[in-house]
Amino acid sequence: MVYLLLVSGFIILLYGGKILVDGASAVASKLGLSPSLIGMTIVAFGTSAPELLVSITAALKGTNDIAIGNVIGSNISNITLVLGITALVYPIYLKSLTLKWDFSFTLLSALLFYILALNNLISLVDGIILFSLLILINWFLFTKVHHSLEEFSEDDAEKMKHQPIFKSIILIVLGIVGLYFGSELLVNNAIILAEQYGISERIIGVTIIAIGTSLPELATSVLAALKKETDIALGNILGSNMQNILSIIGVTAIIKPIEVSELFLSSDFLWMIGFTLLLFPLMRSGYKINRAEGGLLLAAYGIYLFFLL
Repeated sequence: MVYLLLVSGFIILLYGGKILVDGASAVASKLGLSPSLIGMTIVAFGTSAPELLVSITAALKGTNDIAIGNVIGSNISNITLVLGITALVYPIYLKSLTLKWDFSFTLLSALLFYILALNNLISLVDGIILFSLLILINWFLFTKVHHSLEEFSEDDAEKMKHQPIFKSIILIVLGIVGLYFGSELLVNNAIILAEQYGISERIIGVTIIAIGTSLPELATSVLAALKKETDIALGNILGSNMQNILSIIGVTAIIKPIEVSELFLSSDFLWMIGFTLLLFPLMRSGYKINRAEGGLLLAAYGIYLFFLL
């Protein structure tokens, strides 16, 4: 029964995030916002909403290891599992701007997260710093670099304009309700699972919950690979990892400071930063991640799990 409720929580959570994005994007389109601005703000935030609700719910319930593990584990699985599978489907080609800005900001976010956590607490002030940095980086990317963290086309925007406003509002409300109940189901049953099998909340957070909340990134990236639009796939992953830290940890800490256990600092944080650094030579060699390198990333995730479990 616990497994069924856990899976139900994932499904409700992910579907809630999707319909929230659909509804909010339709309203934004009717207001005349450009597709790139919608992608940079509403879509980027909406796809991070499942992780955000999980971390906030976990922090409020006092399960800080799930709140932190969800973000660190999601970032690790995005780089190794999601990019690895995507590269196996089709080699990932990237633009120099992706390496220059997206990668740089993602690495900066990971290092800052680690530094702020060294005193075993992500405080209210730390949360404000992280969220403020998110606003600054998004402003810079949108005004200077002119590309979004998520794909959102002119065709999508045009279709959204013709959607009745009441339908959009209903979607937003249903999305918020879905995110709330989905996160409750997921966190509550993850705690029960940890207690039943004597597994730490940290491990549950960095594996089961992290992989589950990374499913939208996996689906988006594989779909982009099948269309041979892999620069979108890589931008999606790097953008998501940056959002996970600056938005999710930032907002969660503003609502309730998050305690960070020593195990995260001596293990998972270092794995996350290490995998992020590993991306640089892979991306720099010919500005692509080929199938062999995709296999290397998957093997790296297997090594992480071996040492974790």
